[in-house]
Amino acid sequence: MAELSLRTRQDVLERLGRDTFDVVVIGGGITGAGVALDAASRGLRVALVERADLGSGTSSRSSRLVHGGVRYLRQGAIGLVRESLEERARLLANAPHLVRPLAFVVPRFRRGRAQALGRGAGVGLWLYDALGGARLGRHRRLSAADATALVPGLDARALAHAWAYSDATVDDARLTLTVARSAAGRGAALATRCVAVAIEPPAGGVATVHCRDELGGGLIEVRARAVVNAAGVWSDAVRALADGDARSELRPAKGVHVTVARAALPTTAAALLPAPDGRFVFVVPWGEVTLVGTTDTPYGGGLDDPGADEDEIAYLLDAVNGAAAQPLERADVVGVYAGLRPLVAGDSRRTSDLSRRHRVDERNGVVTITGGKLTTYRRMAEDAVDLVSERVLPGVGHSRTRGLALHGAAPATPPPGVPRHLHERFGADAPSVLALARAEDLGRPLVEGLPYLEAEVVWAARSELAILPEDVLERRTRLATEVRDRAAAAERVAALLAAEPGAVAAPGAAGEAR
Repeated sequence: MAELSLRTRQDVLERLGRDTFDVVVIGGGITGAGVALDAASRGLRVALVERADLGSGTSSRSSRLVHGGVRYLRQGAIGLVRESLEERARLLANAPHLVRPLAFVVPRFRRGRAQALGRGAGVGLWLYDALGGARLGRHRRLSAADATALVPGLDARALAHAWAYSDATVDDARLTLTVARSAAGRGAALATRCVAVAIEPPAGGVATVHCRDELGGGLIEVRARAVVNAAGVWSDAVRALADGDARSELRPAKGVHVTVARAALPTTAAALLPAPDGRFVFVVPWGEVTLVGTTDTPYGGGLDDPGADEDEIAYLLDAVNGAAAQPLERADVVGVYAGLRPLVAGDSRRTSDLSRRHRVDERNGVVTITGGKLTTYRRMAEDAVDLVSERVLPGVGHSRTRGLALHGAAPATPPPGVPRHLHERFGADAPSVLALARAEDLGRPLVEGLPYLEAEVVWAARSELAILPEDVLERRTRLATEVRDRAAAAERVAALLAAEPGAVAAPGAAGEAR
C-alpha cells in the first residue's frame, strides 16, 4: 500500500507538476476520493488535489450513517431509496470492518407530536423492506418493553409500541480516508493543502489546473486530459474558475449535530424521533457519547466554517426531549459540529424537501458532480467517470468498484489479540498499528476513558497524510466531539506530530467544546 505522509507529499507535488494525467479531480471529500478510485481502478492516470484535509468538509460532518433513507419515502423518492440500499449492500461487503449494521427504532407514543411518527411507519417499512432494506432483516414490531431495552432513554410510560428495522453506521471521515487510500494504492497522486486557483480549458486535448501549495507556497500546473469538479459546496466556485459566467447551481443546506454524554441519553440502537417542525432527527450511539442530528436549513454564509447557533442546538435538544424519559439540558452537550450539504437547487422553499439525488454535467471541459449523499458516493463516482469516458476519454471501460474491496477490508470480527476499537477503524492495518505501539512505546491512551492510542497519531502522520493537529482530532479520531475539554489531547497530539520528520509548525485547531 502506498505511503501517505509529508515525506511522500513532496514526491507527489513533483509528480503533479511533471506528469500529464488522464484525470485530475478537484476535491478530496468522499465524492472526489470515490472518483479517484473509480478512475484509477479503470487503469487511468489520476491526480487529486484538495484545498484542506481529506474529508474536511461535509464528508466528516454527516450523521455517520450508511442508509437507504426511510425519510425519503415521504417525498416519493423510491428510486433514490432503492439505489441507496443497493449501495449500502456494496459498502457492507466492500468494507465490513468499517461499515456495520445498526438497529433503528421508530417509536409510537400514546400522545404528543411523537405519536404521529409511528402511525404510518409500518406501511413505510414494508416498502423499505421490498426496496432492499430486508437484506439486513425485515422490520418488526416491538413492544414498549423491547423498545426501551434498545433505547433506554425513551419515555417508557408514554410509549405505545415501536417498529425496528436495520441500516448501517460508519465513521464518515475514515470512510473517506479509506477510499482515498484505495485510490492511492492504485497509483493515484493525492495532494492535500493544494488549492486549485485557475483552470485552463483543454488546448490540444490537455487542460491545466493551476494550484497553490498551501504549505510551501509554490504554484503547480497540473496537466490532464479531463478535469472532474468534485468540490462539494465549493463546486460553484470551482466551476467559475473555468467559466467566469457560470451561474450558481447549488443551494447549500446546513446540518448541525450535537453529541451528548451517553449517560444522559443511553441507547444501544439508533432511533428516529420527530422534531417540532415535522422533520425527524436521528439518535445514534457512538462510543462513549450519543449523536443527535440533524438540522436542515438554507444557508447563505461563508462556506469554510458554518458553525452552529444556540437555537439550532436547542432545536435538537427539543426534538429529543419530546420523546425522552429524562430531558436533556445544554450542559449535557459534549460537542457540536456543523456541515453543509451541496444540494442541487430546486423549486422547494425547504431544503429538507430538495432531492438528495446527484447530478453530473460537463461544461467547458470540466465534468462537475453535485448533490448526492454519503451512502451513494460510489454510484456518483461511477456516473462521473462514465461521463468523462463518454465526452473526453472514449474506450475507458466500465466501472470496477461495485465489488472492489476497500483498503484494509477485513471480516467484521477482529482476530485474536486485536482490540475491537482498532479493528473497526483500521481493519487489516490494525496489527501494524499495534506493532507500532509496542515498538515505539506508544500504547498509552490519548485521553483516559477513551480507546484512542498515541500510536494512532503517529500512524496517521506516517500512513494517512495527517499534517495538523485538527486532522487527527477531528477526522483520524473523533476526539473533537467526544470529549468536553480537548486541551490536553490537543497538546499531546501536537507534540507527537511535531516529532515526525518534516513536521509542519501550526497551531492546533480544536479547543473547548461549545
